[in-house]
Amino acid sequence: MGSASKQSNKPGAKGVADRRTRIAELRAAEERRDRRNKVIASVVAGVLVIGAIATGTWIVMDQNQKKKDREAAANADIPGVKTFGDLSRNHVKEKVNYPMTPPVGGDHNAIWLDCMGHVYDQPVENERAVHSLEHGAVWVTYNGKATPEDIKTLSDKVKTTPYSLMSPYPDEQGTITLNAWSTQLVVDSASDPRVNQFFTKYVQGKQTQEPGASCTMGQM
Repeated sequence: MGSASKQSNKPGAKGVADRRTRIAELRAAEERRDRRNKVIASVVAGVLVIGAIATGTWIVMDQNQKKKDREAAANADIPGVKTFGDLSRNHVKEKVNYPMTPPVGGDHNAIWLDCMGHVYDQPVENERAVHSLEHGAVWVTYNGKATPEDIKTLSDKVKTTPYSLMSPYPDEQGTITLNAWSTQLVVDSASDPRVNQFFTKYVQGKQTQEPGASCTMGQM
């Protein structure tokens, strides 16, 4: 028997050309995909940079606005606030007969009350509280006409406000009295918007006689 003729496994010229064309198309598609990904990455990076710049700008602007708001509040008049002019600041050991109730300045004890957001449930010594006012604290007092809601609202406010303190003051005429050095405001309710205004203006405010002085390590 004669042997079968051998068939060639080599591709024809057309097959080689088709394969090369397919490879070229795949490479072109891959290059287009790479270029597209680079463009997307560049756009995303640009957006992130712009976003970061915008965020930083907004933060700076927001801080500047808040600073301006604080400065405006510190200079704004608060209806009903009484001031008492220059008051003496001598340290004394004896009790002082103050001309206003509660007192907002004058001679006082050499040791102040702790006033870093302290809420006292009993009346405190006038002479020590006045010393705290000298350090820039706001002293919140109230009598029996204050409601439990008033007391809670004021307590929450004081507890989150360094350089403030609060105590009952049964003998005061007003329901709630806000006291700073040589400055006083009487309100009927803790919801009165002047309460927050008073804190903003007078906690370590311009009336402070000893700015930055300690409000800790005092005594009851």
